[in-house]
Amino acid sequence: MNNDVEKIKKLREKTGAGMMDCKEALSEAKGDIEKAIEFLRKKGIALASKKSSRAAKEGIIASYIHMNHRVGVLVEVNSETDFVARNEEFKKFVKEITMQIAAACPFYISRDDVPKEELDKEIEIIKEQNKDKPAQSMDKIIHGRLEKFYKEYCLLEQPFIKDESIDIKTMLTDLIGKIGENIVIRRFARYQLGEEI
Repeated sequence: MNNDVEKIKKLREKTGAGMMDCKEALSEAKGDIEKAIEFLRKKGIALASKKSSRAAKEGIIASYIHMNHRVGVLVEVNSETDFVARNEEFKKFVKEITMQIAAACPFYISRDDVPKEELDKEIEIIKEQNKDKPAQSMDKIIHGRLEKFYKEYCLLEQPFIKDESIDIKTMLTDLIGKIGENIVIRRFARYQLGEEI
Protein backbone atom coordinates (compact mmCIF):
# COMPACT_ATOMS: atom_id res chain seq x y z
CA MET A 1 0.00 0.00 0.00
CA ASN A 2 2.84 2.38 0.92
CA ASN A 3 4.37 1.69 -2.49
CA ASP A 4 1.10 2.87 -4.14
CA VAL A 5 1.15 6.11 -2.13
CA GLU A 6 4.77 6.72 -3.16
CA LYS A 7 3.90 6.13 -6.84
CA ILE A 8 0.92 8.50 -6.65
CA LYS A 9 3.14 11.14 -5.03
CA LYS A 10 5.83 10.67 -7.69
CA LEU A 11 3.26 10.85 -10.51
CA ARG A 12 1.76 14.03 -9.03
CA GLU A 13 5.21 15.62 -8.86
CA LYS A 14 5.93 14.70 -12.48
CA THR A 15 2.58 15.75 -13.96
CA GLY A 16 0.87 18.18 -11.59
CA ALA A 17 -2.33 16.11 -11.97
CA GLY A 18 -4.79 15.64 -9.09
CA MET A 19 -4.49 12.75 -6.64
CA MET A 20 -7.58 10.90 -7.92
CA ASP A 21 -6.43 11.29 -11.54
CA CYS A 22 -3.01 9.89 -10.60
CA LYS A 23 -4.63 6.98 -8.78
CA GLU A 24 -6.82 6.20 -11.81
CA ALA A 25 -3.86 6.51 -14.21
CA LEU A 26 -1.70 4.15 -12.13
CA SER A 27 -4.56 1.68 -11.92
CA GLU A 28 -5.01 1.80 -15.73
CA ALA A 29 -1.24 1.44 -16.24
CA LYS A 30 -0.95 -1.41 -13.69
CA GLY A 31 1.51 0.63 -11.61
CA ASP A 32 3.81 1.63 -14.50
CA ILE A 33 4.60 5.34 -14.00
CA GLU A 34 5.62 6.01 -17.63
CA LYS A 35 2.39 4.45 -18.92
CA ALA A 36 0.43 6.40 -16.30
CA ILE A 37 2.00 9.65 -17.58
CA GLU A 38 0.97 8.67 -21.11
CA PHE A 39 -2.57 7.91 -19.87
CA LEU A 40 -2.79 11.34 -18.20
CA ARG A 41 -1.51 13.09 -21.32
CA LYS A 42 -4.12 11.32 -23.48
CA LYS A 43 -6.79 12.25 -20.96
CA GLY A 44 -5.53 15.84 -21.15
CA ILE A 45 -5.82 15.78 -24.96
CA ALA A 46 -9.41 14.52 -24.70
CA LEU A 47 -10.16 17.19 -22.12
CA ALA A 48 -8.51 19.86 -24.27
CA SER A 49 -10.65 18.99 -27.29
CA LYS A 50 -13.79 19.22 -25.11
CA LYS A 51 -12.71 22.60 -23.75
CA SER A 52 -11.70 24.07 -27.13
CA SER A 53 -15.25 25.15 -27.99
CA ARG A 54 -15.53 27.28 -24.84
CA ALA A 55 -14.87 31.02 -25.10
CA ALA A 56 -11.53 32.25 -23.79
CA LYS A 57 -11.78 36.02 -23.31
CA GLU A 58 -9.70 36.58 -20.18
CA GLY A 59 -5.95 36.08 -19.94
CA ILE A 60 -2.88 38.28 -20.17
CA ILE A 61 -0.74 40.23 -22.57
CA ALA A 62 2.93 39.62 -21.86
CA SER A 63 6.14 41.08 -23.19
CA TYR A 64 9.70 39.90 -23.42
CA ILE A 65 12.79 41.88 -24.34
CA HIS A 66 15.85 39.76 -25.08
CA MET A 67 18.91 40.64 -22.98
CA ASN A 68 20.71 42.27 -25.93
CA HIS A 69 17.70 44.62 -26.42
CA ARG A 70 17.57 43.74 -30.12
CA VAL A 71 14.48 41.47 -30.02
CA GLY A 72 11.13 42.16 -28.36
CA VAL A 73 7.90 40.16 -28.21
CA LEU A 74 4.29 40.93 -27.28
CA VAL A 75 1.85 38.03 -26.94
CA GLU A 76 -1.80 37.66 -25.94
CA VAL A 77 -2.77 34.35 -24.33
CA ASN A 78 -6.42 33.90 -23.34
CA SER A 79 -8.13 31.80 -20.71
CA GLU A 80 -11.80 31.42 -19.76
CA THR A 81 -11.45 33.13 -16.37
CA ASP A 82 -9.24 35.78 -14.80
CA PHE A 83 -8.64 33.28 -11.98
CA VAL A 84 -6.62 31.12 -14.40
CA ALA A 85 -4.87 34.21 -15.78
CA ARG A 86 -3.45 34.75 -12.27
CA ASN A 87 -2.35 31.09 -11.97
CA GLU A 88 1.46 30.71 -11.68
CA GLU A 89 1.56 27.78 -14.11
CA PHE A 90 -0.39 29.80 -16.71
CA LYS A 91 1.98 32.77 -16.27
CA LYS A 92 5.02 30.49 -16.59
CA PHE A 93 3.59 29.03 -19.83
CA VAL A 94 3.02 32.54 -21.25
CA LYS A 95 6.60 33.52 -20.37
CA GLU A 96 7.91 30.38 -22.11
CA ILE A 97 5.84 31.33 -25.19
CA THR A 98 7.32 34.85 -25.34
CA MET A 99 10.85 33.38 -25.22
CA GLN A 100 9.90 30.77 -27.84
CA ILE A 101 8.70 33.53 -30.20
CA ALA A 102 11.86 35.59 -29.58
CA ALA A 103 14.18 32.62 -30.24
CA ALA A 104 12.35 30.60 -32.92
CA CYS A 105 10.83 33.50 -34.90
CA PRO A 106 7.49 31.95 -35.98
CA PHE A 107 5.35 33.82 -38.53
CA TYR A 108 1.98 32.23 -37.67
CA ILE A 109 0.28 30.65 -34.66
CA SER A 110 -1.03 27.53 -36.43
CA ARG A 111 -0.97 25.95 -39.88
CA ASP A 112 -4.55 27.19 -40.36
CA ASP A 113 -3.22 30.78 -40.25
CA VAL A 114 -0.87 30.33 -43.22
CA PRO A 115 -2.40 32.23 -46.18
CA LYS A 116 -3.27 30.10 -49.22
CA GLU A 117 -1.05 32.26 -51.46
CA GLU A 118 1.92 31.56 -49.17
CA LEU A 119 1.29 27.80 -49.34
CA ASP A 120 0.84 27.90 -53.11
CA LYS A 121 4.13 29.79 -53.43
CA GLU A 122 5.87 27.24 -51.19
CA ILE A 123 4.48 24.33 -53.26
CA GLU A 124 5.73 25.98 -56.47
CA ILE A 125 9.22 26.33 -54.98
CA ILE A 126 9.19 22.66 -53.86
CA LYS A 127 8.08 21.52 -57.34
CA GLU A 128 10.79 23.62 -58.99
CA GLN A 129 13.50 22.31 -56.66
CA ASN A 130 12.40 18.71 -57.28
CA LYS A 131 11.50 18.82 -60.99
CA ASP A 132 14.02 16.05 -61.76
CA LYS A 133 12.35 13.65 -59.31
CA PRO A 134 9.75 11.08 -60.50
CA ALA A 135 6.24 12.56 -60.81
CA GLN A 136 4.71 9.78 -58.67
CA SER A 137 6.84 10.80 -55.66
CA MET A 138 5.99 14.53 -55.92
CA ASP A 139 2.97 14.39 -53.54
CA LYS A 140 5.09 12.70 -50.88
CA ILE A 141 7.89 15.25 -51.34
CA ILE A 142 5.45 18.18 -51.13
CA HIS A 143 3.81 16.74 -48.00
CA GLY A 144 7.18 16.19 -46.28
CA ARG A 145 8.50 19.65 -47.13
CA LEU A 146 5.25 21.38 -46.05
CA GLU A 147 5.44 19.56 -42.68
CA LYS A 148 8.98 20.99 -42.28
CA PHE A 149 7.65 24.44 -43.26
CA TYR A 150 4.91 24.24 -40.59
CA LYS A 151 7.43 23.13 -37.94
CA GLU A 152 9.63 26.09 -38.75
CA TYR A 153 7.09 28.88 -39.17
CA CYS A 154 4.00 27.92 -37.09
CA LEU A 155 4.34 28.48 -33.35
CA LEU A 156 2.15 25.52 -32.28
CA GLU A 157 4.12 23.13 -34.50
CA GLN A 158 7.57 24.28 -33.36
CA PRO A 159 9.66 22.10 -31.05
CA PHE A 160 9.98 23.80 -27.65
CA ILE A 161 13.34 25.59 -27.46
CA LYS A 162 14.11 24.15 -24.00
CA ASP A 163 13.03 20.57 -24.81
CA GLU A 164 12.83 19.63 -28.48
CA SER A 165 11.11 16.33 -27.68
CA ILE A 166 7.81 18.23 -27.28
CA ASP A 167 6.14 20.87 -29.42
CA ILE A 168 4.23 23.97 -28.31
CA LYS A 169 0.86 22.41 -29.15
CA THR A 170 1.61 19.51 -26.76
CA MET A 171 2.61 21.97 -24.02
CA LEU A 172 -0.63 23.89 -24.55
CA THR A 173 -2.74 20.70 -24.53
CA ASP A 174 -1.03 19.50 -21.34
CA LEU A 175 -1.73 22.85 -19.66
CA ILE A 176 -5.41 22.77 -20.69
CA GLY A 177 -5.66 19.23 -19.28
CA LYS A 178 -4.01 20.30 -16.02
CA ILE A 179 -5.92 23.57 -15.51
CA GLY A 180 -9.26 22.40 -16.91
CA GLU A 181 -10.00 25.52 -18.99
CA ASN A 182 -9.68 26.42 -22.63
CA ILE A 183 -6.46 28.37 -23.27
CA VAL A 184 -5.72 30.06 -26.58
CA ILE A 185 -2.60 31.76 -27.91
CA ARG A 186 -4.51 34.58 -29.61
CA ARG A 187 -1.84 36.72 -31.32
CA PHE A 188 1.73 37.91 -31.12
CA ALA A 189 4.12 40.49 -32.52
CA ARG A 190 7.89 40.06 -32.74
CA TYR A 191 10.20 43.02 -33.26
CA GLN A 192 13.81 42.80 -34.28
CA LEU A 193 16.02 45.86 -34.31
CA GLY A 194 16.85 46.99 -37.85
CA GLU A 195 14.51 44.57 -39.65
CA GLU A 196 12.62 45.83 -42.71
CA ILE A 197 9.15 47.16 -41.98
